[in-house]
Amino acid sequence: MENEIKRLQLYVKELEQLFSTNSIANFEEKLDVLIWSKKEILGHLIDSAINNLQRFTEIQFYDKPYPVRTYNQEALVLANNYQNKDKNDLVQFWLQINNQILFILQNFPVEFLDFQLLLPNKELRDLKFLISDYIDHLAHHLTQLKYS
Repeated sequence: MENEIKRLQLYVKELEQLFSTNSIANFEEKLDVLIWSKKEILGHLIDSAINNLQRFTEIQFYDKPYPVRTYNQEALVLANNYQNKDKNDLVQFWLQINNQILFILQNFPVEFLDFQLLLPNKELRDLKFLISDYIDHLAHHLTQLKYS
């Protein structure tokens, strides 16, 4: 778990650095109504963080296996109107949520990592999987923000 925590800390610092130096080109540019802008990708990462924060918190006290619920990614990005939100507000919100996730992960007793969860496809996994999946998802979109 230490490696996953270090990865998340690295990505939090990296994203903070990218925004503090205005290093993300065309951040607000929206080329097509059907394709997310980089700003909307950040909004999607906020939605992902919110949902995973809830999962990482709830799994501690829900019956096991914990049912992982899906969320409508496209609808949330539209409903939250991230394209028209202030960039700095989005960045700060994302940072705050991920710092809370880090705090929770750093304070999990090791036995929590084996808590069972039930994915929407009915596959049984453990909390370690969910944490790694969240961080992998973040890494994928961070690459989009930096290089696309």
